[in-house]
Formats: sequence, structure tokens, C-alpha cells
Amino acid sequence: MLRNLLLALACLAGPAAAGNLDPVGSRIDFGYIQMGVKLDGRFTAFSGKAVFDPAKPQAAQANIEVRLASVDSGLEEANGELAGKDWFNTAAYPVARFEATAVKPLGGNRYQVDGRLTIKGRTRPVSAPFTYTRDGGGGLFAGIFTLRRADFAIGEGAWGDFSVVGNEIAVRFKLRFVP
Repeated sequence: MLRNLLLALACLAGPAAAGNLDPVGSRIDFGYIQMGVKLDGRFTAFSGKAVFDPAKPQAAQANIEVRLASVDSGLEEANGELAGKDWFNTAAYPVARFEATAVKPLGGNRYQVDGRLTIKGRTRPVSAPFTYTRDGGGGLFAGIFTLRRADFAIGEGAWGDFSVVGNEIAVRFKLRFVP
């Protein structure tokens, strides 16, 4: 209850964005190379909370959870494979988590967020540049970062061959938070 009160006060205090992730106004997409062909996919179920004031980026907080079984590669058969043990193993690890640890300004409406990303029980540091745009009582955060799937044991067994599916995955996000 105290956390909700603090989020509400932050919304009233000025140009800060605070609140819950709006899944309708948000996207989490990814791109990768498979057998020399560039492919894209996305996740359709995620949630989170954030507090951000562009005047005090160092005080920012963000926690995001992605339901890994919501992966959409564009092919139903591939989605089932991705949920399986060799890829996301959603039976054992249903959620990926990101927790922001620091935000620094890069000039204008550009920032960099550093944090911890956990997938399949493995936690690694990640950094992502992003832009912030005020959006009503909330805010829109958009950016991209690259992760190495081997760091998180994504694509094990025969799928561990990077000549079949590349190791680098580009993650693009557009996250809208609303009070």
C-alpha cells in the first residue's frame, strides 16, 4: 500500500513517469539470424512497474517481467519449440526478469539504463540506451540492446551451434507506463 501511495505522489509531483506497464501500449520484440536469414519475433505478455523523473534519473526504479511462453515467432510450431527445454524451458522458468540498477542521462531525452536480466535462472548485467517521452500521466521508454543467448543457455543441444542460430539477439522495447 505504501508503494502505491509513493507511486501516486510521484505522478502528482511533476514531470515524472510512475506506474504500471501498459501491455496494450507496449512492445517487446527481438531479432536474430537463423541460417543466414534475419528473423523477428516478440513477446505478448509482460508486466512491470517504474518510477522515473528526467530531472533525477539516478533515482529511477524499474522492474519488468516477461512471460516466456508468450513468445511469438510467427510460427506456432516454432513457438512450441521455443517454450521447450532446449530454449526457454518455460515449465521450469516461466518468467524472465529485468531489474534496473542505475540510469544515467546521455543528453536530450536519451538515457542509459543498467540492470540485471534473469533468464532460465541465470542473471547477467545488461545496459540499454533508451529515449524517454512524456505520455499523459506516464511515460514512453524506447530502446534496443543486444544479448548473447549463450549467456542464458537459450538454445541448448543441437541448437547451441551459432552457425544455425546466431548468438546475438537484438531486443527492441517500447514500454509505456501509466499511473
